[in-house]
Amino acid sequence: MQYLHTMVRVSDLEESLDFYCNQLGLKEISRKDVEKGRFTLVFLAAPGDADRAERDKAPMVELTYNWDPESYEGGRNFGHLAYLVDDIYALCARLKDAGVTINRPPRDGHMAFVRSPDGVSVELLQKGESLAPAEPWASMENTGSW
Repeated sequence: MQYLHTMVRVSDLEESLDFYCNQLGLKEISRKDVEKGRFTLVFLAAPGDADRAERDKAPMVELTYNWDPESYEGGRNFGHLAYLVDDIYALCARLKDAGVTINRPPRDGHMAFVRSPDGVSVELLQKGESLAPAEPWASMENTGSW
């Protein structure tokens, strides 16, 4: 397992970039505008991790800016922790067997979401290529919020 990033929703992208980059000193590693979803993702890394982040995914902060105004109350601005895993199906099976709800099953063999006991959303991403779709995951519906 490898820690990837923490996602934080921001209400003003420029103000947030000023804080995280100009004030805190993080470096912008990448940016992606997603027209269809109406959001922008900006990945930031600490100065000591910036070169490594560009090469092999050092831990980063993902700023998510939704283009349509949204209120972030009760911690809604904190999105999720993300981990790269060797075998998403095996890990999800182990979690399910331990009683963990798989909120977003890995239907695509690539991504799943679960929640911690305190409700923190955790994203699991398959290392390398996505695995071929497989049951029971391929036909499993989402449960709750993720």
